[in-house]
Amino acid sequence: MTPAITWADDRRRVAFERWLAGLGRHGIDPRSVRSASADASFRRYFRVDAAHGSLIVMDAPPAQEDCRPFVKVARLLRGAGLNAPEVIEWDEAEGFMLLSDLGSTTYLAQLDAGSAPALYDDATAALVKMQGIAAEHALPPYDRELLTRELQLFPDWYVARHSGVVLDDNERILLERSFELILRNTLAQPRVLVHRDYHSRNLMVCGGLGEPANPGIIDFQDAVWGPVTYDLVSLLRDAYIEWDEEQQIDWAVRYWEKARKAQLPVAADFGEFWRDFEWMGLQRHLKVLGIFCRLSHRDGKDGYLKDLPLVWRYAHRVTTRYSSLTPLARLLERLAGEERKAGYTF
Repeated sequence: MTPAITWADDRRRVAFERWLAGLGRHGIDPRSVRSASADASFRRYFRVDAAHGSLIVMDAPPAQEDCRPFVKVARLLRGAGLNAPEVIEWDEAEGFMLLSDLGSTTYLAQLDAGSAPALYDDATAALVKMQGIAAEHALPPYDRELLTRELQLFPDWYVARHSGVVLDDNERILLERSFELILRNTLAQPRVLVHRDYHSRNLMVCGGLGEPANPGIIDFQDAVWGPVTYDLVSLLRDAYIEWDEEQQIDWAVRYWEKARKAQLPVAADFGEFWRDFEWMGLQRHLKVLGIFCRLSHRDGKDGYLKDLPLVWRYAHRVTTRYSSLTPLARLLERLAGEERKAGYTF
C-alpha cells in the first residue's frame, strides 16, 4: 500500500487488502494502489495498475453509502451507449468496487475559451441521449418532498449556520412563499432522467472530441426522474466555472434544438424553456449554497467556500429578474452583507 492512503479503520484496511489481493484474474498489482480522488460523500477512489492499463477502485463504507443506485444507473447509462464506468467487480457487503478507468482529465481541467465549444457540444449531445432513457420506474422521483428538503438546506446551513442570521417571522413567511413559487414551476416541468450533478467536475475528457466516448460520466448515483432543465442548469451554470450569459444562452439554444430533434419533452418556445431553466437553476443554487456550507461546517471540507460567491451571483441574478422573487433578492443581499462583516467569502 502506498503511504498516501490512510485508513481510519484498520479492520477495513485489512478487508480491502484481502479483497484486492483476490482480484488476480484482472492482472492487478496491489502495490500500485494510489489515491485517485475523493468526493463530497464518504466515497473514496483509488487507481490501480492492471494487465491492460489502469482500473479504479471505489471504497464506499456500507454504513454510510449504498452502492446499489450507482450500479443500477451505470447499467442504464452504458445500456444507452454513454461512457459511464463499467462495474467489473463488486463486493456489496464490504462496499468495494472495481471499475473501468475514465482517466483523470476532467472537463474543468481542460475548459477554456478555445476548447469549450467542442466540449459543451459533446456534453449536450450526451445529455440528450441520457434524457432519452426510459427510466421513470427505475429511479426515485424528484418530487415535492425531495425538492423541498433540498431547498431547506439554504435556511439551515447558509442562513443560520454560515451567515449567523436568525430570520424573523415575516422573513420566514416570505422565504416559504418564494420556495412555493420555485416548487410550482419546477414540479410543472416535463420529466426525464436527471443525473443531478452534471457539471465540469463529473465529466471526463475521453478520447477525441466529437467521439462517442466523450464525455466520460461519473458521480451519477443520485440520479432521479425529474425536471428536464435540471442537468442543463448544472452544466451551464456550473458552480466551478462561469460563462457570460450570452454564451450560456447560445449553448442552451443548441441543446434545445438537439432535444427537440430527439423528441424530448422540452417547451416548443425557447423563451418558455429559458424561464424554466432559470427557475430550476434557482432551486439548485439555493440548495448548493446550503450544501457547500454544510460541507464546511459539518464535514470540515472548507474548500467549497471559495465557490460560494459564484453560486450566490447565479441565485441573486435570477431573483432580480422576476418581481415575485424580490423578497428573496433582498434576503440574499442581506446575507451577503452579513458574510462580509463576518469575513467569510464575499
